[in-house]
Amino acid sequence: MSDLLWPGDHRAGDLFTDAAVVAAMIRVEHAWLTALAELGVAGLTVPDDLGALVSPEDLPALAAGAESGGNPLIPLLTLLRARLRGRHTAAAGWLHKGLTSQDVVDTAIVLCLREAGDRIRADLVTQIGLLSRLTDEHRETRMAGRTLTQHAIPITFGLKAAGWLTGVLDARDQLAAAARLPVQVGGAAGSLAAPAALTGDPGRARELVAATARHLGLPPREPWHTSRAPLTRIADAFVTCTDAWGKIANDVLVGARPEVHELIEGAARGKGGSSAMPNKQNPVHAVLIKRAALAGPPLAALVHAGAAAAVDERPDGGWHVEWATLRTLARRTVVAGAQTAELLAGLRVDAGKMLATLHEARPGIDAEQQSIDPGGAPDRPYPGATEEIIDAVLARAEAEPR
Repeated sequence: MSDLLWPGDHRAGDLFTDAAVVAAMIRVEHAWLTALAELGVAGLTVPDDLGALVSPEDLPALAAGAESGGNPLIPLLTLLRARLRGRHTAAAGWLHKGLTSQDVVDTAIVLCLREAGDRIRADLVTQIGLLSRLTDEHRETRMAGRTLTQHAIPITFGLKAAGWLTGVLDARDQLAAAARLPVQVGGAAGSLAAPAALTGDPGRARELVAATARHLGLPPREPWHTSRAPLTRIADAFVTCTDAWGKIANDVLVGARPEVHELIEGAARGKGGSSAMPNKQNPVHAVLIKRAALAGPPLAALVHAGAAAAVDERPDGGWHVEWATLRTLARRTVVAGAQTAELLAGLRVDAGKMLATLHEARPGIDAEQQSIDPGGAPDRPYPGATEEIIDAVLARAEAEPR
């Protein structure tokens, strides 16, 4: 999968592609079959090669067939049953028994989101390490602090980097909490009626859910067909990531302006060039990261809109709008995470230019200091609690996610 109009999309690889979603749906069906056999509900040997029954050549037909039933599982089940008959007749008869389409699609989406979360988490760890070094190295790199686009008071670049790090740590913590996505098994209307009938015991029906969750490496949970907080939470966590990265990108874009020239995005062959102006070296990673930060919130809002539109025991349209929206948000967040890690790894800081700008901003930039301590010598340090703030942020970076 690639997207010509979203440069960098190739970084997401096979994440959430049609093939990945089909594979995830088959994993869910396989886990349910395995649970049925384990608990003695179904007398069958579960085929190991369920996924091998579908090939990439089947994807266009599955995508087209999804329209008639409104979801991609229905044509997949038709195909799987047809190919199981004669080879695994018992498995063909028990396939999907006790489940509903939303159970399988939701849990498959969860599996894809978990993979996205793992990749984003790895990039966050890299970013935290890079930002921690940047913060510590520039504790005393003096520069002009800016508020509302204007010079404010003197600060250090270490303090600015600590602010970037704080945003990334907030994203790490929110993602850690949201990424504990649960299995979805509720049956036709969220009552586990069919599993209870199959087992003859409501308690054993819940055991089937727990066993399925275990095989997928997911926590069990009561049915959430119309309670979509697991998905809105992960969408919000992705946006918290792009918010934090967007802040970094925005500061780099300002700092990289030729008239500012305090920050320089790392150069690489073929990176940042212009089609018409050979003199240009554009901060392209920062530009693309800012793009992701702008695009993320509306996508998360659409996931919330779908949750708010849930009706009855299974949603009509509110559920359906989630799938492509979450795919797009997940892939774009993965891409931006990798780009941010590269941006930070190559970022150059012009400490001399920062100090020169600070000197040029005097005496105005010392106005607050002079108002508090009239007559004090100009150009003396005005650090506040910078050291303590930096130490606290670095200590948090070393700690486990909250």
